[in-house]
Parts: sequence; C-alpha cells; structure tokens
Amino acid sequence: MTETSPENQLWFLDSFVTIRVSSSEGQDGISVLDHRIPYGSSPPLHFHHAEDEVLHVLEGEFRLKVGDQEHRVGAGDIRLIPKGVPHTYRVESANAGRCLTITARGEFERFVRAISRRAERPGLPAPAGPPSAEAIEALKTAAAKFGIEFVGPPLH
Repeated sequence: MTETSPENQLWFLDSFVTIRVSSSEGQDGISVLDHRIPYGSSPPLHFHHAEDEVLHVLEGEFRLKVGDQEHRVGAGDIRLIPKGVPHTYRVESANAGRCLTITARGEFERFVRAISRRAERPGLPAPAGPPSAEAIEALKTAAAKFGIEFVGPPLH
C-alpha cells in the first residue's frame, strides 16, 4: 500500500485526492484513489476508453449518472462503471463527499497526477470558481492523452 506521503496527496481540480494504491505497485496496474470532494462538485460527463471504474462511496451522498440512468448513492454503495459508458456524479451532501475510485492500467491515475498539484495541506483546496474556457480546453487535451473523453456537461 502506498504511504500517505506528500507526493501522494494532491489537489485535483476542486478535490483532495490521496493515492492509496498506485498502479506502479502491482503487476496488474490497479490503483485506488481516495477523493474528498466538495458539495456541488461534478465533473463533465465523460467515459474511459481503456478502463472500467469502480466507485465506492465512503461518506456523503452522490447523484451518479451512468449511461441514461441516474442513482442516488451513499456511504457503503459500490458501482461498477464499464469502460466506454458515459458517466458523471454530483456531490449532494452539504459537508462534502468521499469516495474511492478503483481502476486498472493506470490511465486514470496518470491523468490525476498530470493535472493535479501537490496538496499544500490535507483537505480541500480553496474554492477557485468556474474554470476558464482555456482551462477547460487544457483539461480536455490532458484527458484525451489518458484515454478519457468528455462528452457532455457536469450535473447541475
């Protein structure tokens, strides 16, 4: 298991991510990322070309969209999101949400590392407001390098 060292604690967009298991540690490229995400946060609708994703909610409530279906999920719920299926979520709990994402092959982990910055302290980064058009394009370009394609807006 990856130590909780500073290089494994990242500010990823508006969330705080701890890499619990890095894809480089095992032969199958499995990674486990622990996300703390603020209320209202929602990534663009997207899908992964090469990786299934397991989402395990640890704290809070999420509205999860997978394909054409929406679900409310809370602590203890686990969902498999197959590669190629558009998905997103929105944190609905007031205090924040916390979940694990589990993937294989390391593409998602490498994406997170590529666009994150090392966390200055444990916890969420300061709110930055909506991203600029240039920041959104840079995010799309980075995502494409790691087999992630944006296909729609975040949940509101």
